[in-house]
Amino acid sequence: MSFRHAFALVSLLLACISSMAATLAINVGGERSLTTEQLLARPDVATIRVPNDVTFHRTMTYRAVPLRALLGITELPAGKELQVTASDGFVTHFSAKLLFGDAKKRAEPWLAIESPDEPWPRLPDGGDIGPFYVVWIDPAASGVSSEQWPFKVDAIRIAPTLAARFPQIAVDKSVPPNSPIRRGQTVFATQCMVCHKLNGAGDASMGPDLNLPRNPTEYFQPWALRSFIRDPKSIRAWSDMKMPAFDKNAISDSDLDAVIAYLGYMAKRRK
Repeated sequence: MSFRHAFALVSLLLACISSMAATLAINVGGERSLTTEQLLARPDVATIRVPNDVTFHRTMTYRAVPLRALLGITELPAGKELQVTASDGFVTHFSAKLLFGDAKKRAEPWLAIESPDEPWPRLPDGGDIGPFYVVWIDPAASGVSSEQWPFKVDAIRIAPTLAARFPQIAVDKSVPPNSPIRRGQTVFATQCMVCHKLNGAGDASMGPDLNLPRNPTEYFQPWALRSFIRDPKSIRAWSDMKMPAFDKNAISDSDLDAVIAYLGYMAKRRK
């Protein structure tokens, strides 16, 4: 056996061991730690087909378990939401309405599990999304956003809502209810705080704080900020760049305007 073949074999074995050793922490009233092997052995594990997968932009097939069944709860306490964290610092949140809304027509969340003998494809940049990935069937039914498909998941827990924990992200009561600034706060919390903090608030650690020390509305011209959000590499690119492009399927033009309005508002409210 050549050195190259031996090295490839060792790499494959290490990848399998790593996948089998992967664990998911769940805390929704009691702490649990489940391994890949345990999850794949559940009686409700199924092979699911996910059209228009947000990460791979095509139809994908996964071994997965229903997320609601895995959690083992039928509601969230008042003022709480489900927090899903990833090993790369990404953090997203699912509201009680998103998870437990009208059962007659709602999106269905599944936890996809990477099997060691059926590894998932790599991302175009070579990145690995395993071993756990929250995917959705019929996401449009509940308005699931592109940033609510977390991969590299390592923990799921119940947490107070972002607004309750971080009042420094809130707009003032004087802002009209129909103001795009208020809509911008909602979109920002869902789509931007999965990677960024604002005024030091937030759980994610992938990207910089977007108000400290400076707000992007202060150093980007309006057209450049819009272009940067739509396609970051069209404005600035580097080898370790992590920010994805947000096309109109991820953020509509009106929601993008609202986010920029919110950022401009928060530039005057550093705390």
